[in-house]
Amino acid sequence: MTLGDMNALYDTIGLNYADLRKPDTRIAWKIQDALGTAQTVLNVGAGAGSYEPTDRQVTAVEPSAEMIQQRPSSNATVIQGSAENLPFDNSSFDASMAVLTIHHWSDQEKGVMEMRRVTRGKLIFLTYDPSFRGFWLADYIPELVTLDEGQMPQMADYEKWLGPVYVSTVPIPHNCTDGFLAAYWRRPEAYLDKKVRAAMSSFRVLGDVSEGLEKLEADLNNGAWAKRYLHLLNLEECDCGYRLVATR
Repeated sequence: MTLGDMNALYDTIGLNYADLRKPDTRIAWKIQDALGTAQTVLNVGAGAGSYEPTDRQVTAVEPSAEMIQQRPSSNATVIQGSAENLPFDNSSFDASMAVLTIHHWSDQEKGVMEMRRVTRGKLIFLTYDPSFRGFWLADYIPELVTLDEGQMPQMADYEKWLGPVYVSTVPIPHNCTDGFLAAYWRRPEAYLDKKVRAAMSSFRVLGDVSEGLEKLEADLNNGAWAKRYLHLLNLEECDCGYRLVATR
């Protein structure tokens, strides 16, 4: 996906993004904890500003004008730009973060190395492990697996680019307030809602997935989904493949 394609994608998604992608406080706590004592923080691919710390000096870089317009009022400095060409001097920030965004970068390695260049301390990535197999939605829409394998960096890529990193699982709460792809793992009917899907880039990229959605709807109506995934219904949180990657 080119930078222009990415901007167009997020300008479209951004129309309803802020309403459906509210940061989840439990995920936010993990990011805050990973940032440690950093006082100046760069948020790359910042979207509408989700998960930016409110008690630190934040600079946000985001390519989409539509996303920038949806940002809530804050003290952050906001710059329209891309990860691959960060307009900052070397070692400008204590820490940098990139939340569910790296898969949209036109040159992932270049973007990561730009973050490394402008950051004195830790780099933090909330991302998805494309080798993960276990999210039930792929049983209905197997194209999701192919998409993730093609666009998501492997966990080993971060170590190749940055040296030793910590990789930790980020379990997704059953009532997650941030409507990313796996947020509704215990609320399967949500995936039948066009507005919900509109805030998920995967559905925008895949296009027509009506066959899988029709099968999901049928299984929800006849009880097959509940029978097949009974083990999920009493879980408070679930590993859906999301990972927090942090430099050491």
